[in-house]
Amino acid sequence: MSTLLRFATAGSVDDGKSTLVGRLLHDAKAILADQFAQIESASRARGFGGDAGGFDFALLTDGLRAEREQGITIDVAYRYFATDRRSFILADCPGHVQYTRNMVTGATTADAVVVLVDARKGVLEQTRRHLAVVRLLRVPHVVVAVNKIDLLGYDAEPFARVAEEVAAVAGELGLDGVHVIPVSALAGDNVVERSANTPWYRGPALLELLEALPSAEELAAEAADDGEPFRLDVQLVLRPQGALAPELAAVPGAEDEYRDYRAFAGRITAGVVRPGDRVHVLPAGVTTTVVAVDTADGELAEARAPRSVALRLADEVDAARGAVVVAASAVPETVRELEAELFQLDARPLLPGARVLVKAGTATVPALVAEITGRRDLDTLRTEAADRLETNDIGRAVLRLGAALPVEEYAASRAAGGFLVIHQQDGATLAAGTRSSA
Repeated sequence: MSTLLRFATAGSVDDGKSTLVGRLLHDAKAILADQFAQIESASRARGFGGDAGGFDFALLTDGLRAEREQGITIDVAYRYFATDRRSFILADCPGHVQYTRNMVTGATTADAVVVLVDARKGVLEQTRRHLAVVRLLRVPHVVVAVNKIDLLGYDAEPFARVAEEVAAVAGELGLDGVHVIPVSALAGDNVVERSANTPWYRGPALLELLEALPSAEELAAEAADDGEPFRLDVQLVLRPQGALAPELAAVPGAEDEYRDYRAFAGRITAGVVRPGDRVHVLPAGVTTTVVAVDTADGELAEARAPRSVALRLADEVDAARGAVVVAASAVPETVRELEAELFQLDARPLLPGARVLVKAGTATVPALVAEITGRRDLDTLRTEAADRLETNDIGRAVLRLGAALPVEEYAASRAAGGFLVIHQQDGATLAAGTRSSA
């Protein structure tokens, strides 16, 4: 059974993201015949040839009319495809600085991000911004595709220069293990298969690499095997409603069991849980034992992240949506004050003194923006003094929470260290945040 990999593409305007994605789908044979015919017709209408070499691959992902008219990506375009080795969910993200917040949306759930760089232009400010977002979100895998290598005669030297720039920026940001691949989205070099035009490049083609990278689910399972503490954010408390089905009501004791059923349903964000495990429920502060791990398919002997389950506990616990069930041996610290890195998404500036909501996991609490402590300069990648955060800024702030939450440092837990800052009145998402160390 093939595993699923979620990946996103990003990069500056005209770096060729949509063309790369279209080429990937085309060469991976992930386009239906009727869709191919439609895009082929639209390509001819735009002056492209009818054969694959004159195919406008960007039309496969730029679905909005405004995108096709302007030749840019505006919204995140999701595509689903599969190869013999793996299934993929792909998010083609906008490159224009105005739509960087859309890129944050696409990268938030990604196992990998492919950042495109024009081989002729090298690393730009928007490249730095996208790599900074990737670092902020702790995306497990980062791939930099140096595109349009064909326009430089497949020369190794320009690629080497860009690779050095990427390595320098990655080093300043603290990004490890960045993969750099020379590609031509238009000609198909090193997209699905390794190209004979780049004999100096010894690494895998883009699709080869994406097929081999471990997914978040695989990393979570590996972490569970290594003893990562169990954690589940409660989404719903399950209590039976209505009468028991007649065929079950005839079973002795079924009526009482049905009436007394109570379970905490949610998604396991870390670790593994089994019946008999000792767990601690926050914020109730109660330690109890797991009686059963239920799913729609019946009880399980164990469940691992990121599976969704319902836990029956030995004791009555006063808990609701927003509660967190954790291993009793590793109860996380709860905090009333968050030192955070924020990516400002809303057009309204974020100012000290603003009253907001913070949503972490399934819990939402009121909060106060106590202080804006800095903003990242994307040219130097250093943090400079700031008293507000504007749209697309990446900055640091201190948030005071109305109730203590078990938010962990993001470097230690991607699932438990991220949160959203929400406008109290209209419910708009103002910023995406991560808890950072002091």
